[in-house]
Amino acid sequence: MNCIIIDDEATARAIINQLCSNVDSLTVLEEFPNAIQAIKYLNQNDVDLIFLDIHMPDFTGFDFIETIKNPPKIVLTTSDANFAIQAFEYDCIVDYLVKPITPERFSKAIQKAESSALTNASKSKASDEVETTSGNDLYVNIDRRLIKIDIPSIYLVEAKGDYILIKTEDKNYTVHSTLKKIEEKLPDSLFLKIHRSYIINVDKIIDIEDNSGLIKKDVIPVSRSNRPELMKRLNLL
Repeated sequence: MNCIIIDDEATARAIINQLCSNVDSLTVLEEFPNAIQAIKYLNQNDVDLIFLDIHMPDFTGFDFIETIKNPPKIVLTTSDANFAIQAFEYDCIVDYLVKPITPERFSKAIQKAESSALTNASKSKASDEVETTSGNDLYVNIDRRLIKIDIPSIYLVEAKGDYILIKTEDKNYTVHSTLKKIEEKLPDSLFLKIHRSYIINVDKIIDIEDNSGLIKKDVIPVSRSNRPELMKRLNLL
């Protein structure tokens, strides 16, 4: 699951990030010291889970939940146990962690989040996936909406467990699908799988050094077996 952390205390963010690093199924995409920055990020990116502090200056965790549309699963993190009843009035909240957070309690919260995600996936029959292509367009199904992506604007596709992260010039999309499935949808003339977890738009490569390549600001590993094909595709002087 892709997640973000929202907490005005740097130490609290570091602790949650460390707890997340011990869980193979979690990938922390970003951390935010306030809810406003997180809202701007979510306007351009999709996540599966948010670790959200309740008490933050000016804009509380509950203000944040009320503001965003179709919120993902949320685990509240707080030093105050008095908001538990209010918290569970929101369907998106899967657990309520009181600081200091122990690894055991954190693990239970992740189990709840994963169980909730599996239930939703079953209900939607895995509807969030790569659907079809038409000309230069790729259509993905996210939250029961077909969203059109301009294929040439895609510069990177990354596998993240049961999901893929599609990065474009304008926006990133997290889609319930596999790297193999989207590879079949993308034109061979533009795209190449350079690692078991990455597909790149060859035209977007900025730099290659040893076993890694630079795409925009992303440094991507290039597997030894895929490097020869990549070098063939480049217009070398």
